[in-house]
Amino acid sequence: MKKILFTLAATAFITGTFLTGCLSSSEKTKDTENKVQDVEVPILNTKSDLDITQQDSLTALQQFKAKYDEKIIDNEKRTAELKTSFADATKENKGIYEKKLAELEKRNNELKIKLADYKEEGTDQWQIFKSEFKKDMDELGKAFSDFTVSNTK
Repeated sequence: MKKILFTLAATAFITGTFLTGCLSSSEKTKDTENKVQDVEVPILNTKSDLDITQQDSLTALQQFKAKYDEKIIDNEKRTAELKTSFADATKENKGIYEKKLAELEKRNNELKIKLADYKEEGTDQWQIFKSEFKKDMDELGKAFSDFTVSNTK
């Protein structure tokens, strides 16, 4: 008798726990809707953050292009000035200067094309492009400086 009462009590306890622990289908639906709404808000925020980031990167790209377009134009002006400055040099020196200047002019034009053709491909690619382009422009600027120094000697 004790065994039957104990089994009956255990079964009643387990059944009661199971029934009170389970949600009805309407409660499950409401709970799911709440979870979906909670997830939708961060997704919308993420989309707006992405839009802002894309706008910022486009603005940074435009500023970068404007800055280095100006430097490229300055290099073109320096090239024209250098061409006129060694007009009265000897034929031997004039040939050397023209050859070096043609090389600098070619590198400047290559960088101009590289900058104009760049399209936004992602943050990592942008950082790589930016650092390589800055390095190339610095080298070109140094080459122009070295050219004018060796030209004055």
